[in-house]
Amino acid sequence: LELYKVSCPIGVIGVVFESRPDALVQISTLCLKSGNSVLLKGGSEAANTNRVLAEIIAEAGENAGIPSGWIQLLETRQDVAEMLALEEHIDLIIPRGSNEFVRYIMSNTNIPVLGHADGICHVYVDGDADLEMAVNVTVDSKCQYVAVCNAAETLLVDAAIAEKFLPRVKTALEQKGVELRGCERTASIIDVKAATEEDWSTEYLDYILSIKIVDGLDAAIDHINRYGSGHTDSIVTADKSNAGRFMALVDSGNVFWNCSTRFSDGFRYNLGAEVGISTNKIHARGPVGLEGLLIYKWQLSGAGQIVADYSGPNAKKFTHKRIDNS
Repeated sequence: LELYKVSCPIGVIGVVFESRPDALVQISTLCLKSGNSVLLKGGSEAANTNRVLAEIIAEAGENAGIPSGWIQLLETRQDVAEMLALEEHIDLIIPRGSNEFVRYIMSNTNIPVLGHADGICHVYVDGDADLEMAVNVTVDSKCQYVAVCNAAETLLVDAAIAEKFLPRVKTALEQKGVELRGCERTASIIDVKAATEEDWSTEYLDYILSIKIVDGLDAAIDHINRYGSGHTDSIVTADKSNAGRFMALVDSGNVFWNCSTRFSDGFRYNLGAEVGISTNKIHARGPVGLEGLLIYKWQLSGAGQIVADYSGPNAKKFTHKRIDNS
């Protein structure tokens, strides 16, 4: 018996994405290369551009000998509602957007959903952090490009270094035009707007950063796992043990040590283009590129073997060895 684990397409994928025409190109070509058919619904603001791009891609595919119909464009909310009801024909839905939008999709379909949700990302500055490094990582995580899902929205600071670190990071962030909102303990050290409970679970996508002082590593982990979106979270520390604990216990698709949250990206991971960042706990998590659009099947080839020969008092024994395909 020869047993093979073989990659194969998922099937028909429905993707709802924001008003970014380049997303249509990336998503459709990833689906094409992975052998999947795709139904695409982009933001209404880019409807005309999306229509032209979809027509060009479909025509190019047909000219290259690819069967027609593998790419289809949806244009209305009613189209999306009808797609969500086609569980017998569609194998996966990928909604890109807010947590609320992803939850709406999940609640209104029986089709498996791979969620690209909010990016409520954190930077935690540990008590053993190098302060200059912590300032640089924080500023880059927040300011390198604010309107993306991997930008930091909350800064957590160990109480042990808060008095030394907060004035330095405040100066650096305010030079970039960032509005700071802080807890009461933060406000006792630096001048900030008062943060509310809502701030800890808000994706600003703007030059706004919430700051909270926490009593050590475990408090930071608890905060992230309560308020975060499972996207990307980073610790700045010189303590390898603390870094390991953080990376093991923070329940996110991307966990970093001494680097910016902005590295959370399929291109930067050398995955090429991506359909989104999955915060789900399914076959694909984190940046979802070509491999994330593939599933697998088990193929078993024999020569008439039957299970009866491998059971009972005179049963043959199973032995396993890897097949050398070189």
